[in-house]
Amino acid sequence: MFGMIGIVVTFVMVFGGYILAGGKLGVIMHSLPFELMMIGGAAIGSFLLSNETCVIKQSLSGIGRSLKGTQWHETDLQDVLCLLFQLLRIARSSPVELEEHIENPHESPIFQAYPKILVDEHAVGLIADTLRSTSLNYDDPYQVEEMLSQRIGLMNEEAMHAPHALQNMADALPALGIVAAVLGVIKTMSAIDQPPEVLGKMIGGALVGTFLGVFLAYAIVAPFAQRLSAVIKQDQAFYDVIKSVLVAGLHQHATNLCVEVGRQAAPEHVRPSFNALENVLKELKRAS
Repeated sequence: MFGMIGIVVTFVMVFGGYILAGGKLGVIMHSLPFELMMIGGAAIGSFLLSNETCVIKQSLSGIGRSLKGTQWHETDLQDVLCLLFQLLRIARSSPVELEEHIENPHESPIFQAYPKILVDEHAVGLIADTLRSTSLNYDDPYQVEEMLSQRIGLMNEEAMHAPHALQNMADALPALGIVAAVLGVIKTMSAIDQPPEVLGKMIGGALVGTFLGVFLAYAIVAPFAQRLSAVIKQDQAFYDVIKSVLVAGLHQHATNLCVEVGRQAAPEHVRPSFNALENVLKELKRAS
């Protein structure tokens, strides 16, 4: 929502200010297709050349993700805490029954109660793999915490390839704008025998390349890269909450306390309130 508003405000303020100052939009519009072809084409070409296929796909989907915002909200944090609460209770009361849930999460009624979490492979894998390792006596809380930190860190590192690729494109755009401007100057110099009014239009068209490169870099692509990076970091907090609960469980804390540790690990703006979470956990206890 705010992303689209930001784009609209940027265009209105830049081009509106130019028009109000007496600038002629026709000069820009006349040269825009050709300059955009050179600058945009070179930027896309270098982007394809310098990145792997998976990073390119992540970058394309990341544009929509940056506009949509973070994937996980307060209700999702509450849901994953409830999910972990149920699984930890089963793990302590009936380890054999737990295997049915972690070996086939998509057929587990507990996981099915939280469809948004179930479709996230990272979250389901993190929970199932850790509980499976625990059942195989890999239950040292410090080793498991280190393992989970490495796994989440690797997930975050892979996810950050997309914003880094977009930022590299943003860094290159001003230079590509200069390339387009130089080509425009070369074209102008080849027509040096033309009258001043013709040369003026040609030089103005060449400068559109410099403007376009800087504008795209700092007003469009770089903000998208920064926003995507922020969204990825916000989403990582969801997996940190899962890690906190699982590690607390390995320390043999009470199940309610494990969930509270996870709640405290959540960022404040998406952290469920203690009373709301406690009421939901009481309902789960009565239902079981």
